[in-house]
Amino acid sequence: MKKLFIFLLLLSAASPLLADHLKGGWISYEYLGPTTDGNGSRYSVTISQYLSCASQSRQIDEEVFLGIFDGGTGQLISQRTVTHTEMVWSDKKFFSPCISSAPSVCYRIDKYTTVLDLANNASGYVLAVQRCCRIKDIVNVFNSSNVGVTYTNTIPGLINGLPFRDNNSPVYAQKDTAVVCYNSPFTFDFSASDIDGDSLSYSFTDGIVGGSTGNNGARPNPPSNPPYSSVTYDGGFTGTAPLGDNVVIDPITGIISGRAPSRTGDYVVAVVASEYRKGVLIGQTRKEIHVTVANCSVSGAVLNPEYISCNSFTNNFFNESTSTNITAYMWDFGVPNTTTDVSTEPTPSFTYPDTGVYTVKLTVEAGAGCTDSAQTKVRVYPGFTPEFTVDGSCFQNNYNFRDVTWTRYGVVDSWRWNFGDLTVLSDTSHLQHPVYKYSAPGEVDVQFIVTNSKGCIDTLVKKVDIFDKPLITLPFRDTLICSIDTLQLRAIGTGSFSWTPGYRILNTNTSTPLVFPADTTTYIVSLNDKGCINTDSIKVNVLDFITVQLPADTTICRTDSIVLSPVSHGLQYTWTPVTGLNNSTVKYPKAAPLSNTTYHVEARLGKCGASGNTTVLVVPYPEVDGLGDTSICFGSTARISAVTTAASHQWSPLNSMLYSNTLSPLTGPSATTLYYITVTDTLGCPKPVKDSILVTVYPRVKPFAGNDTSVVVGQPLQLQATGGTSYVWSPAMALSNANIADPIATFSGELDTIHYTVRVYSAEGCYADDNITVKIFSTQPEIFVPTGFTPNADGRNDIVKPILAGMKQLDFFRIYNRWGQQMFFTREEGRGWDGKLNGADQPSGTYVYTVQAIDYTGKTVQSRGTIVLIR
Repeated sequence: MKKLFIFLLLLSAASPLLADHLKGGWISYEYLGPTTDGNGSRYSVTISQYLSCASQSRQIDEEVFLGIFDGGTGQLISQRTVTHTEMVWSDKKFFSPCISSAPSVCYRIDKYTTVLDLANNASGYVLAVQRCCRIKDIVNVFNSSNVGVTYTNTIPGLINGLPFRDNNSPVYAQKDTAVVCYNSPFTFDFSASDIDGDSLSYSFTDGIVGGSTGNNGARPNPPSNPPYSSVTYDGGFTGTAPLGDNVVIDPITGIISGRAPSRTGDYVVAVVASEYRKGVLIGQTRKEIHVTVANCSVSGAVLNPEYISCNSFTNNFFNESTSTNITAYMWDFGVPNTTTDVSTEPTPSFTYPDTGVYTVKLTVEAGAGCTDSAQTKVRVYPGFTPEFTVDGSCFQNNYNFRDVTWTRYGVVDSWRWNFGDLTVLSDTSHLQHPVYKYSAPGEVDVQFIVTNSKGCIDTLVKKVDIFDKPLITLPFRDTLICSIDTLQLRAIGTGSFSWTPGYRILNTNTSTPLVFPADTTTYIVSLNDKGCINTDSIKVNVLDFITVQLPADTTICRTDSIVLSPVSHGLQYTWTPVTGLNNSTVKYPKAAPLSNTTYHVEARLGKCGASGNTTVLVVPYPEVDGLGDTSICFGSTARISAVTTAASHQWSPLNSMLYSNTLSPLTGPSATTLYYITVTDTLGCPKPVKDSILVTVYPRVKPFAGNDTSVVVGQPLQLQATGGTSYVWSPAMALSNANIADPIATFSGELDTIHYTVRVYSAEGCYADDNITVKIFSTQPEIFVPTGFTPNADGRNDIVKPILAGMKQLDFFRIYNRWGQQMFFTREEGRGWDGKLNGADQPSGTYVYTVQAIDYTGKTVQSRGTIVLIR
């Protein structure tokens, strides 16, 4: 018993492995005629299951389990074990030389065929086969090795009261071996044919899950009941964009085209062919396979299957291939009887002389003997604009859609509508002017795909509000009248109007009744549009008289404005004088007088009236004037100043300023700074006024006299100062010219050391100093090396370096330990050894050096010796 348990456990664990080469499939059926009793229909059903060509015999199903479900309730009607009847290889053996790293593209297609006798019913049937475990590591499906697959199709029953049981499902073409290289353009033929002549429309759809080791086993018998769940997509991919946003499917041809994803691997691609007969959707046939995006590249001519120019005679062309090794292009734009419609540009633009269909050909040359060509059709029929209108009252009634597409060439010849009703799947139409009744109110996205006889196709999506009741528009909902006035109410909408209550109202069954209430009254309007009813209301407030209240006076700064704000129930206003007013007939005008002005207002509410006055007092702004911008050298100071008539002032910023409580502060910024002076007054204008002064700081002069050096008597020394535009050296002793950047110094034997200072001036006249020390040896050109050093970081004798007297170039300076290991090497003059090797302190002791340099006469000088390192 224990051995049997272990065997069953191993068999269970191996079940996913038996299907880990599964790569998709689909179901088709053929109508064979009525059953012998005349009460049913007979169909031949074929299940096509795709496997990797590397599949082993234990991974190939000898039979599959077909479930037949009621199309309306989803309940299981019967089940059938279908045995293996045929195997087809679908592979690609020959590749263009323009494809580098050509992939292996191969499917094993196992077919399982049976005959079903099905009783005629109204809702039709759902066919399903389920299988465990797709291949692992599918790019666009999460945890794919644990996700099963369901092949499914539908057999129609009654649709709109008409039987469609004699239907044959579309049959997909076996063109599954297209080469798809990562990040490259491609086309993939997913088309199908229909022997009934029904119209087919293609679209991407979700892949659906199926059997698993944890869900009725690897091959559920029977399969689970519909509806079926979608696979969980990963990496930003979806069922409607299984290869990303750059890949689309042509709804008419079924051609998948675009640019492949940049990540290699297998992708689940599911397509549904929707089958229409006389504009009625009668069935949907799904096919789901795994498309391999391979690690290859295309160095060739790649064009889309067709280009349609519906808005211009000028077209821009480019090779859809992303290859970088194409060396030559030749375009022929297909204009008959001319030889000038060509180009050798990679991305040419061409303007066609007339409308028509042209054949464009592209030939390219690349490396490795690749010469490739492609051709496509270009339809040039500019002047095509899709548009539609919609009319409806509420969701209980029909909404009428009307095509108003405009085309200059040809005629509009096909329409595909999706009315955006998410509660059903049958919210589509192929009529030009369809009618649709929604199941619930809300905002929907109506999609309209329209074509013309010249091949133009465009898609228009509009948001449409589906009302739960007819729309009533009221210009106002709350208003005032005088008790002695009459008011005309107004409602806008489509349908029949009625108003209540009947208190002091005329014309109650129109959209514009007259009311004259003596007291405040709320009038309710009811709109009936074909049985859809909506109500709204207007409150009419009644006053016996009105008043006007205004402040006595208001102060503003000259050139400012103020909004005059009367408190009143009036609805019409007249202001005088009009001087300084932006509008003299509104309730709240903007006033900007230049002098003291008293404004008078007359307010009216119908036949009721009132008036009032207000005075606007005008005072001037305070004044301030900054007395000129200035410039300083870095590190210097500048005094700025301003004059003002104001009562107080304030400078900013203060972080580089002294004496800011005066009108002449001292500034010393390190960078160019804009200083502001803000003044305020006590004369009635509360607003501050400001002015600015710019202090420009010239860049800091960075002098460099050169590095300290050594020479011998009689050796010319070329000095070189940098950092400015003019230079002065001191002392002038031994210099060829003390007023240039690069004088030559020549020394006699009376000095052993001299210190030069160079003053460096900028173009703005700013300056700074730097120093250089020159040691003068009375010897022949020679290299001096100290006999010892103490690298203890005390700032004295921490490094050992050669002193070059009379040398113009250091060839090398090397130091070795007593075992001949090199401790240090440099060709850079002034650089020395700090007693470390690879960052580690070396021990005290004697080290050997060798040094070589070229003296100022061109002679090579060498020196060898020892150095004592002391710690």
